[in-house]
Amino acid sequence: MSKGILFVLSGPSGVGKGTVLDALMENFDDVEYSVSATTRERRPGEVDGEDYFFISEERFQELKKNDKFIESAKVHNNYYGTPKKYVDRILNQGKDIILEIDIQGAKQVREKYPNAVFIFLKPPSIEELKNRLQKRGTENCKNKKVRIKNAKTEIKKVCEYDYTILNDKVKNAVIELKRIILKEKNKKRS
Repeated sequence: MSKGILFVLSGPSGVGKGTVLDALMENFDDVEYSVSATTRERRPGEVDGEDYFFISEERFQELKKNDKFIESAKVHNNYYGTPKKYVDRILNQGKDIILEIDIQGAKQVREKYPNAVFIFLKPPSIEELKNRLQKRGTENCKNKKVRIKNAKTEIKKVCEYDYTILNDKVKNAVIELKRIILKEKNKKRS
């Protein structure tokens, strides 16, 4: 059995990565969604083990020290990491998996999984990104400023990705993401 495809979806905070992936997963079951570990506080409605594995900073550092993540990063003063064992198990079963990670994590994945497919989700503008962060209402003023500053740097890295999707409308972004996944699956078969 051949290995599955590892897809990596990155983009600035507030661009809608989670929203696009949730919409994709509702009606497209050809790809697994990878759950990351994080030290950040759980937001209202988030479920441990489904949205993230919420762990302490001490536990995170222990896992990182023992090389249990395929990537990890400190983003907006919190740690995030993708569990290696989970991803490798899915890929070895011949299933495809998608990671929703920042650009720091994507760089690490590229080093360990050079055949992964990298997709960047881009906002229509920085102003629209500010509006989305404001509407989300999960960040204080200081955190919003950090996220916007980081977004400007992250958008400059778009050329390092295999594909770019403009998230002007969630429906259109989902259609494009699905098209990319199907294209890569067909390439693998031929």
